Amino acid sequence: MKFSDSRRALGGVSLVTETVSRDSNPRARVHTPEHLPPRGSSFEAVASGPPLPTTFEEAVDRSSSETLHAVLADPGFNEDSALALLERMDLPSEVLERLSKNSAATARKVKMAIVGHPRTPRYASLSLLRQLFTFDLMQVALTPRIAGDIKVAAEETLLKRLESISSGGRLSLARRASGRVAAALLLDPEPRVLRAALENPRLTEAMVRQAVLRRESGATLVRAVCEHPKWSLRSEIRLALLRVSKRP
Repeated sequence: MKFSDSRRALGGVSLVTETVSRDSNPRARVHTPEHLPPRGSSFEAVASGPPLPTTFEEAVDRSSSETLHAVLADPGFNEDSALALLERMDLPSEVLERLSKNSAATARKVKMAIVGHPRTPRYASLSLLRQLFTFDLMQVALTPRIAGDIKVAAEETLLKRLESISSGGRLSLARRASGRVAAALLLDPEPRVLRAALENPRLTEAMVRQAVLRRESGATLVRAVCEHPKWSLRSEIRLALLRVSKRP
């Protein structure tokens, strides 16, 4: 893709080239097509070094931190621009922090990409987690490359929302979410939800045992575990069921 084409595809974001001002303080300057200096001008004499990139991908690959900050400040920077930029895995942390506060970060895909980026500062990821939708949180908690503490925070945010999630939403989470979320749904008041949680492939024996032994567990859960072809055969769970049967 030529740079002129990629610029249109990316919402009109212009190529940022680094120039050196007359004083000792170099600044990143944004040049739009109509303001590019003419060939043979003093700009070409100043901007010595590697040739200017001709594609957006090449520009992003070469850009310094100062240049990327200038790109983020461009009024034309949008969702497509942000997603293209986030494909670069070595983005500086300060650029990712600023991007998380950019208007383009209001888009769902951009939020997810920032949270999933390996160099996003922890506090920036935690701030964005609170803005994610329920099933986006579920996806964050299940993504292997995301840091463990961020995945735990996503689970905790999701657990706090369970009471406000619809019956159908909880049923879907019971089947697809992490083991920790599925374990919490073993105590759901709806039998179909807790039975779906028992089928979650990420649920562990320890989680089922702990749910059975909790004071909040009811007869519906105990009965479902007793009738389950997998969990009813586990010795630790059978002992837990025996203890529950002796409760006053």
